[in-house]
Amino acid sequence: MRSELNIWVAGGDLRQAKLAELLAADGHTVHTYALDCGEPLSGVLPESGPAGAALADCVILPLPAEEEGGLLHAPLWKEPVPLTSLLAPLRPGQLVCAGMAGPGLTALAEARGLILRDYFAREELAVANAVPTAEGAIQLAMEELPITLHRARVLVLGCGRISRALAPRLVALGARVSVAARKWAHLAWAESWGCTGEHIGQLEGWLCGYDLVINTVPAPVLGEVQLADLKPGCLVIDLASKPGGVDFQAAARLGVKVIWALSLPGKVAPVTAGQCIQTTIYNILHEMGV
Repeated sequence: MRSELNIWVAGGDLRQAKLAELLAADGHTVHTYALDCGEPLSGVLPESGPAGAALADCVILPLPAEEEGGLLHAPLWKEPVPLTSLLAPLRPGQLVCAGMAGPGLTALAEARGLILRDYFAREELAVANAVPTAEGAIQLAMEELPITLHRARVLVLGCGRISRALAPRLVALGARVSVAARKWAHLAWAESWGCTGEHIGQLEGWLCGYDLVINTVPAPVLGEVQLADLKPGCLVIDLASKPGGVDFQAAARLGVKVIWALSLPGKVAPVTAGQCIQTTIYNILHEMGV
């Protein structure tokens, strides 16, 4: 990877703002577009339009990259930015790195002959993101529960990367943790962390004892039957990406408090989240010989 690159960071939240500053601190020429966090970013050149992106070695889009209607995800920008207008100045063969690139962005990039790489699909980013996600979930639980996590009964649904970061931290805080998964090997891992292993398909009738349920599974796992089985006051935190794992309408009818905590790394640890994306982008650039 070359030591000095022309990089554009377009859209996103505080993660992308910190990412831009980190890239600039490494000596790259960094431009931002559709990204305004209310104060100047150190060493970064803000742009009012995307025309100059035609000269970029790499254009970095946010996580997630797009919203409904073919718009760039730009929560810190004053007006909507169509992906078509953002990509219009780019030349065939230019590199675009995006997080959770959907079918709309993928089709646009293909039509324009762009090289699209989804950094969210990279294992190193998924593993790195698990830590701030786990810490953010614990922060939410501490803020919302009327009891300590010490001696609280906690159920973690799923045994993927986030659960593997989360469950041992809950155990270290003194929580009595159960991990629900489908694979027997995952249940064995859970027990190795000091947790109780539960089969995720056999939870009915056993949910009434938990003070906190944290879901990491991006598929329906907490429907009306399961939610009705929770004890009064049980807090549910859903960490799964869209469509989530909780029937939110059923939860509202039943009076179950559910927090759908999307994009936690960017909310609770934007600097760390930006560093995680930076490392992944550098890995992509290195692999492509940029």
